[in-house]
Amino acid sequence: MVRASDGSLMTDRTVHLPVAAQPTVADIVGFAQRAEDRGYRRVWLPETWGRDAVTVLSAIAERTDDIGIGPSILNVYSRSPALVGQTAATLDELSGGRMRLGIGPSGPAVIQGWHGADFERPLRRTREYIDIVRAVCSGETVDYDGDIFTLGGFRLRCDPPETPVPIDAAGMGPKSVELAGRFADGWHALMLTPDGLRDRMADLRRGAELGDRDPDDVRVTLSTTCCVSEDGERARELARQHLSFYVGAMGTFYRDALARQGYEDTAHEIAAAWGNGDQDAALAAIDDDLLADLGAVGTPEEARESLSKFEAIEGVDRVAVSFPRGAETSEIEATIDALAPDA
Repeated sequence: MVRASDGSLMTDRTVHLPVAAQPTVADIVGFAQRAEDRGYRRVWLPETWGRDAVTVLSAIAERTDDIGIGPSILNVYSRSPALVGQTAATLDELSGGRMRLGIGPSGPAVIQGWHGADFERPLRRTREYIDIVRAVCSGETVDYDGDIFTLGGFRLRCDPPETPVPIDAAGMGPKSVELAGRFADGWHALMLTPDGLRDRMADLRRGAELGDRDPDDVRVTLSTTCCVSEDGERARELARQHLSFYVGAMGTFYRDALARQGYEDTAHEIAAAWGNGDQDAALAAIDDDLLADLGAVGTPEEARESLSKFEAIEGVDRVAVSFPRGAETSEIEATIDALAPDA
C-alpha cells in the first residue's frame, strides 16, 4: 500500500504488459497509457517471441509522463551485461529517471531453443550481470574479473543516471530467490501460490542475511495472472489456457515450480496431456481451486477479492497485473480498468 496526496491509503499496483504479441507497437503503448491514466505505478514489459522489449519501452517512455517503466525480464544470455548496462542507462535518460531493470536467466526452452545458447550456470551468470550493470551505470571505468565475464576499460561516454537504476532479479526456485535477496534491489516473483510465495520469502530473507542486508530493502513484485470479464467463466477459461501452455509446453521450468508448491500430480498430468497432444485434457486438469491459487480471474468482484489476498501477504510490496496470452484487447483493457488502484 502507498499513501495518496490526501493521506488516504491506496493499493500499489503495476501492470505486466501482455506476453502475447499485439497487433502493433501502438497497441502496447496504448495499454501503458491506459495504466498511467488509471493510477498504476509502473508498466513491465516481457520479452518473449514478440517485439523486443527495448524498442517498445523506448516508445512507452516517449509517450507517457509519469509511470515507471522496466523490462520483466531481459534474459542474461542474449545480450552482453555491458550492453544491458548501456540500455538501462539510456532508457533511464529517455524516461526522465523512470527506469527499473528486471533481469533473469529465463529457462532452457527459451535460451537453448530460441537463442541457441547453452543454458549454463544461470545463477552465477545473473550475479555477474548485476555486478557489471551496476558498474556500467555508475559511469566509472569497468574492470571486472569474474568466473564468466572479464571486462576491461569499458566506460559510458555519456552522463550516467543521476540515481542508480534499480536492478531486480527474477526467480522461482529457492536458490534464485536467495540470489535476489543477496545481490539485487528487488525480486520478481511469478506463478506462485500464496503458500509457495511464503516459502520463497524465507529464501529471500536468507539471501539478504547472507549479504548483510535488510530484507525490507529488497522490493518484492509479484506478477499475477489476472483476467476480468462479466462472464466469469470466460475469464477462467482464458486463465486455464495460459497456465496449461506454460506448464505443458515451456519445458520443465514451470512444471517443476508448480510441483514444488503442492501440485505435483497436477503438474505432471498437464505436461503428459500436452506431450500427447491432448490440450483438452491439460485444461481439464486445472480446477478452480488451482486458478484461485495462482491468479485473480472471474467477474470484477471476484478478481478484486482474489488480488487482495496476494497483496495481503507479508513482504509483497507490489502486485503486477498480468494477462492470459489469449486475452483480446477489450479483455485486457477491462482487466486494467477493473483492477486499477482506484477502482
